Amino acid sequence: MNNYIIWNGKDSRDIDGLIICDLPPISKPKMRTKITTIDGRDGSIVDELGYESYTKRITIGITKTNDLDKIIKYFTGKGEIIFSNEPDKYYKVQINNNIDYNRLIRYKKATIVFYTEPFKYKYREPKFTLNITNQTSYMITNQGLENSKPIITLYGSGDVTFTLNGVDIFTVNIDSDYITIDSEKQEAYKNGTLKNRKMNGDFPLLKPGINTITWAGTLTKIIVDPKSRWL
Repeated sequence: MNNYIIWNGKDSRDIDGLIICDLPPISKPKMRTKITTIDGRDGSIVDELGYESYTKRITIGITKTNDLDKIIKYFTGKGEIIFSNEPDKYYKVQINNNIDYNRLIRYKKATIVFYTEPFKYKYREPKFTLNITNQTSYMITNQGLENSKPIITLYGSGDVTFTLNGVDIFTVNIDSDYITIDSEKQEAYKNGTLKNRKMNGDFPLLKPGINTITWAGTLTKIIVDPKSRWL
């Protein structure tokens, strides 16, 4: 099968004359650490500070019949990318480096460098939607192997306490139909208007596998985008 990428929703196979010669290897990002050495103590204290962003590279080529302007426009900006060697995952990336298109014209090959965030995500992952009648709990699956940062929209009214896997996570006041709790952005909002003052507590994380949510208060619907992820 020929290599391809899907960059911000557009398939490289639809770009006239563009060839994806090589794809990046599947690799794990590096953990950032802080190492502290204390006099009189054996060894060192190693604090983990989170995973680093890193780079992924692809090699592109062109055929004799190519549309160079479309190729230049295609490899621009930031967004989401899918590599054909991992067709069910996507990465969040940005193109920061200048691309040597003169080399592409002369030698028919060039390198594209993507500055890549540490985690990869499930492609086209369905959202969980519960229309509440008399339920007081709901099970959500994180398909990934790492804790995920879900986006949860709560429909209802008044004060609601949200519990995840038996632990109270946050209390929120729904003052106008619904509120979205976004663990990725660390924001609570509705239609772009911030509602952080309506929320008290922590943003939830979904552990790998099945998670149980419960609540106290008036809810009519819950929508969860689990954002399953891997390293």
